[in-house]
Amino acid sequence: MKGEEPTQEEIEISRIRMPRNREVLGIVEMMLGGDKIRIRCADGHTRICRIPGKLRKRVWIRIGNLVLVEPWEAQTNERGDVVFQYTSTQVNWMRRKNIIKDVF
Repeated sequence: MKGEEPTQEEIEISRIRMPRNREVLGIVEMMLGGDKIRIRCADGHTRICRIPGKLRKRVWIRIGNLVLVEPWEAQTNERGDVVFQYTSTQVNWMRRKNIIKDVF
């Protein structure tokens, strides 16, 4: 219909951040304390990741959440930084479009 405002769900889906360059999708396995979490990544590695300050203040990350990880230059297979956290609406849309599988 003409002139209708988009819903919040439509706005979220239209702005989904996809992995670029070296970024990898991952699922949070365990909170390690402080700003560290263990993430199982889609490339088969389990990384200890840091939550940067700008993200730590804005987003509440929980076990089982889907996040976007950027591996470090050194220790590529063991360490990384959390870049983005997906909402449940975005995760459901990505599953429907087969962008992510139910289990890595």
